Amino acid sequence: MYGTIVSIELAAIALLLVISGIAGGKASKLAFSGTADRLRSRSRKLLWWAGYVSVAVCAIVGSIVYMIVGMEPIFWVDRAALHIPLVALPTLLVWFVSVPRLAGLQKEIARGSAEPVAAEQRSRASKPEVAAPFQMLALGALTTLYFALVPPIPFDWPAVAVPVGIYALLCIGLWGSHHRRAAKAGRPDTVLVLRSWPIRALRNVGVLIIAGAVASPFFIAAMNDSRLPAELDMGTGIADYGGGIVPAGGGHHDHVAHAAAKPASSAAPTVSVTELTGPQSGKPDRQFTLTAEKKTVRLSSGKEVDAWTYNGQIPGPELRMKEGELVEVTLINKDIEDGATIHWHGLDVPNAEDGVAGATQNAVMPGETHTYRFRAEQVGTFWYHSHQHSKEAVQKGLFGALVVEPKGQGYKDLKDITVITHVWKRAGFAIGASDTIERLAIAPGTPVRLRLINTDDWVRQTYTVIGTEFQVAAIDGTDLNKPGPLRNTRLELLTGGRYDVAFTMPDGPVYLEVGAGEGLGLFMSPDGKGDLPPTPATVPFEPQHYGSPASTPFDADSVFDREFTMILDNKLGFYNGAFSAYDTINGAVFPNTPMFVVREGEQVKTTIVNRSSVDHPMHLHGHHMLVLSRNGVRITGSPWWSDTLDVAPGETYEVAFRTDNPGIWMDHCHNLQHAAAGMTMHLMYEGVTTPFMVGSATRNHPE
Repeated sequence: MYGTIVSIELAAIALLLVISGIAGGKASKLAFSGTADRLRSRSRKLLWWAGYVSVAVCAIVGSIVYMIVGMEPIFWVDRAALHIPLVALPTLLVWFVSVPRLAGLQKEIARGSAEPVAAEQRSRASKPEVAAPFQMLALGALTTLYFALVPPIPFDWPAVAVPVGIYALLCIGLWGSHHRRAAKAGRPDTVLVLRSWPIRALRNVGVLIIAGAVASPFFIAAMNDSRLPAELDMGTGIADYGGGIVPAGGGHHDHVAHAAAKPASSAAPTVSVTELTGPQSGKPDRQFTLTAEKKTVRLSSGKEVDAWTYNGQIPGPELRMKEGELVEVTLINKDIEDGATIHWHGLDVPNAEDGVAGATQNAVMPGETHTYRFRAEQVGTFWYHSHQHSKEAVQKGLFGALVVEPKGQGYKDLKDITVITHVWKRAGFAIGASDTIERLAIAPGTPVRLRLINTDDWVRQTYTVIGTEFQVAAIDGTDLNKPGPLRNTRLELLTGGRYDVAFTMPDGPVYLEVGAGEGLGLFMSPDGKGDLPPTPATVPFEPQHYGSPASTPFDADSVFDREFTMILDNKLGFYNGAFSAYDTINGAVFPNTPMFVVREGEQVKTTIVNRSSVDHPMHLHGHHMLVLSRNGVRITGSPWWSDTLDVAPGETYEVAFRTDNPGIWMDHCHNLQHAAAGMTMHLMYEGVTTPFMVGSATRNHPE
């Protein structure tokens, strides 16, 4: 609903800008009416235009009031402080200043009068009280549009002073201009001649050229200032200490300290990410080799995909291991010119093993190898992908599933099926490499676990289990406590998210429908045969009240060492020299996004607010977040741990985690197109440094 309200407001602002501009032009030309009857007619029509602009203003104010009544201030504080005054005050001037004068002109002139406009009437029609309020409203709409496209969030009065000051000066200038014109128009010997439209058009073009010339130096300066350095430390950012301990003397990346931070008495010792490795000795329990290479791969329908692959297949091989095992994975880059890495999405490995080019390692270039070693401490469903040019790499196929089974017997007699979905360029939607309906024969009474993984940017993927009751057994690789039975419930995942679905195979068929009527899914029956069942009406799965509560290391009532706020929004501006609409964190894009600085052993709370108009699956590397509340309502079901949290427009989440994995960790939107355009930041442990760099002069390009 929030996205709809924001769209309504933005459309109303654009409409107001157009109609108030037209009304202001008509009001400004009122004195040029020529005859008294024409002046009367035009005055009457302008009364209608006052009504038109009021409808648009009501839509704007109504949208904001709706937010004020039902949402937290972070969603509407700038709109209430800026948008409403900028459009409502000029509208009041229109009704209480312009309209009475227009009504008076209309009434005092006889219908059908062909007499020339008298000097006194001409002067009254030229007065600033007639046209200026309409034009001030147009300027207000333009300023409001600016604030809508470049929202001043976090809200700060000094940050809005310049645009508001310019608006005020232009209004004063308009009023003075009309006042001088009215004085001139009131002279009996004055002849007002309206310039022809070509001359008016040329004048307007000239004004625009002059305005452009004045603005161009600022535009060029902003463009150049946005260019990323040729070399940049990934630890760069605006340091935010969340009200916690600040290193003595600040840190070498410390741009701005949080106002409520407390200074430390001494600086912590420094450690490089290269020292934060997994076990470097001992024989591994599992060894894998993944070769990154280009290959043309055929889908089940026969369509071909020009892919980037691990081991020549899409997705890459499914990696399975047992809880607690020492795992060694060797990456070989055969021919991916841009380089490759392996990031273990959701598996909280030591920092040096995280696979982020420029933060924890250098990208592996053609002919090079890199070895990762870690213990698989978590049980659950994860996936891996390259974190070098990750938007392109994942899109083209450098990803695969990773499953950690419980130690010992694990899932006894379980039918364990991974469902990893992806949209292949020029080939379409598929489950792995299968773009047709897969059929499986499963005996009745068999426990089934479906591991759902969505890998796609911008896709809110839908999964519907038809034909049996089921449970959501796990979210993002963490089992839920006492999950209850579900039926006719659709599961939705954004990029990077995972659900584990469990059920016991019934006597009849079960169909996992993927997407909405796209002819893709997994059909299961005792013999693998049968007709697809119809799709029932469904309701969305709501994890916040699902399952039963259980003890957690901390909860919403805990005292936290640090508390951060992450505001997601949209903003027009520059990034690396390009002007566009960007997705921001706390009003900025990397490297000007905040850097949350923590110490090992702390409890940290983060409030995530999505003011933007699109979803953002926020992925924190190296940690799982406990979801405390959603939209102000506490989580009452099973403890919900997430590493890729889907924050929809208008939503607010409170999450918490423990700082038990030192390093420099990326925290970014996993719509990788957003991350590639700067929607990324870092969680930095005090004292941790990296020798790796990103930028055009380096080999490392993590997004």
